[in-house]
Amino acid sequence: MNTVESEKKALAGVRVLVGRARHQASKLSAALKALGADVIEIPFIEIRPPRSYKPLDTALKRVSEYDWLILTSVNGVEALDIRMRRLQISPEQFAHLRIVAIGPSTRKATENLGLKVSIMPPKYVAESVVESLRGKVGGQRVLLVRAAVARDIIPRELRRMGASADVVEAYETVVPASSKKRLQSVMKDPNRKPQVVTFTSSSTVRNFVELLGGREQRLDNISDGVRFASIGPITSATLREFGLPVHVEAAEYTIAGLTRAILADKQQILHR
Repeated sequence: MNTVESEKKALAGVRVLVGRARHQASKLSAALKALGADVIEIPFIEIRPPRSYKPLDTALKRVSEYDWLILTSVNGVEALDIRMRRLQISPEQFAHLRIVAIGPSTRKATENLGLKVSIMPPKYVAESVVESLRGKVGGQRVLLVRAAVARDIIPRELRRMGASADVVEAYETVVPASSKKRLQSVMKDPNRKPQVVTFTSSSTVRNFVELLGGREQRLDNISDGVRFASIGPITSATLREFGLPVHVEAAEYTIAGLTRAILADKQQILHR
């Protein structure tokens, strides 16, 4: 068996639970399946429109007043696309902006709208966005398009730098009620229980815990024999906050990076 064939079968027989939102699971699932993994898809998160698009619409109608636009996820870009079409706002109206996109997927989605990305921080976390903008935004107006609930480090630090930062909600994340019974059933069944559970954001961690009964529920038995794989340090910190172990953490905070990290951990997975 050559190296390529060997790698394709590297995770053969390993059950991996993918908890991404239903419409986003395919990329991670496909990468794991290509390595031979048995993928179980149960979404820990559901993406919904915000309670109101009014704040986003108002900001887009006044986009000429901003100097910077920060996009933190593909979900935010998709919402931007929807509202630009609805309001008949063309990409040319964004030409004066310097646009920051977190991560290659967000950058690609942004560029697919015909918008030019000026900065993609070296690390795909809020702290890296802040460092990338240090010394560049003083006295300028910044529009941050993000989820309804998110860490406040970016707007807080931008304001400390002397920028005027407007934060608008483009979408919200909720716990998918339909996943509760399925997840509890899979995690309690020794014949179906995953050997690896993937987490791609802090929200997926919080919702995983909620779907299994919340903080008060003892997760020791449920998580016994399972390796938890995190996409990056912020997600890992949330796992630890809930008393859950971090066995795998991606060096590059992307789906490809998470896949590589799981592959690198295969010996530990197979010997549990």
